[in-house]
Amino acid sequence: MKMKPLVILTGPTAVGKTDLSIRLAKEIGGEIISADSMQVYRKMNIGTAKIRPEEMQGVPHHLIDIVEPGEEFNVVLFQRYALAAMEEIYSRGNIPILVGGTGFYIQAVLYQIQFTENNADDSYRKELQALADEKGAEYLYEMLKQTDEKAAEAIHANNVKRIIRALEFYKKTGTQISAHNEEERHRQSPYQFCYFVLNDDRKRIYQNIDRRVDRMLEKGLVDEVRELQAEGYTRDMVSMQGLGYKEILDYLNGTLTLEEAVYILKRDTRHFAKRQITWFKREKEVIWLNRKEIGSDDAILRHMLAILKTKGIIET
Repeated sequence: MKMKPLVILTGPTAVGKTDLSIRLAKEIGGEIISADSMQVYRKMNIGTAKIRPEEMQGVPHHLIDIVEPGEEFNVVLFQRYALAAMEEIYSRGNIPILVGGTGFYIQAVLYQIQFTENNADDSYRKELQALADEKGAEYLYEMLKQTDEKAAEAIHANNVKRIIRALEFYKKTGTQISAHNEEERHRQSPYQFCYFVLNDDRKRIYQNIDRRVDRMLEKGLVDEVRELQAEGYTRDMVSMQGLGYKEILDYLNGTLTLEEAVYILKRDTRHFAKRQITWFKREKEVIWLNRKEIGSDDAILRHMLAILKTKGIIET
């Protein structure tokens, strides 16, 4: 039986995935599934650089604005929603294009990773949460470093939920979650896929990030965060720990000046882009699209279409 087609377009933040993805979708009869862990949240538009409806140019987009900022969202839910969206797209005879920079989300769909969900006994989870409340996220992060250094490298020190999940996984199974994820990484994909990673000169990516943050501030990022805070969304929520939100919250709460908050946001976004590139370098069967080598979006698009034809994903 012929495997179903799947196209992935990813890369570091601010590299220009959005515009290219729309052009690609229009060329191949594609629909876009957002693989972005922040764009799933409603009301969080500016800080997530969310595509606006008028920018979609009629291309259907999925998994954007699907949960409230206070709701639980994780890779397990993403996988479930993404696979359901893909079935809808196939039913219309179209090709799903996974677009975004959350590498673990992409991996979960591409290889249909099996997640061990064991919620029967949550006593250890509650114990860890109490520790985080009492001693702070950093304390839990240090525990994870001692238990599973590789997992600690992949998880942000403020992401308490993921830290707790990793510690709980080790406690329940005796296996490091990083080892489990590595094993899952060797699964074969059930799709006929092309995994494109768009990249650019690092200096140019960093300049794009700085410009993007400046534009977010011009568009009203501070007001967006202020409104979310007024609605009761707090810094301990996963959504509000996203880049652009926790820094502005610290400014609004008087912990930082605006200048300090912007400096930290730009710096941490650059660090994030660097971590994304490291992640994609570890992935198998990726096709790198280097702007420096290929050139304009027109040239990159032609290059992608030629590869998709060679791979039999689109007809010649």
